[in-house]
Amino acid sequence: MHTDGRFAPATEEAARERYATLGPTAQTVVREVATAMEFDKDEYDERVTSTVVERARNALFASALEISIGEREAFDDWRAAHPDYEWHIIGNENVPRMAWHAVPFSEQAVAATFANEERAAVETLRRQAFGRLYRDLFE
Repeated sequence: MHTDGRFAPATEEAARERYATLGPTAQTVVREVATAMEFDKDEYDERVTSTVVERARNALFASALEISIGEREAFDDWRAAHPDYEWHIIGNENVPRMAWHAVPFSEQAVAATFANEERAAVETLRRQAFGRLYRDLFE
């Protein structure tokens, strides 16, 4: 078993704080992308909305989430050690490998099965984790 990513908030406050600190970074990323796309001031003002910056912030938050990756047995062991967690599992039960992210302060977790495409499973899981486990905290 191994992990990918570096952020696993232990508290709701830690998650909110991390999300708040990503606001300026998201604005900078969006501004740089718009510059690379050669937006003039009018196009920038029209197209770069608060929703665009918020989506960038969401993606930045999700991209750093710590994901555990391992064989199904390691996942089953972790899950058995945390029986109170509510789980959302995507994928096929018969696939041998798992990626998962758990949120201790809400006792919820998401997991995705995969056979070969670890990177794709991890990135899909990060989007699922943000949407299912964190989005409501920030709205």
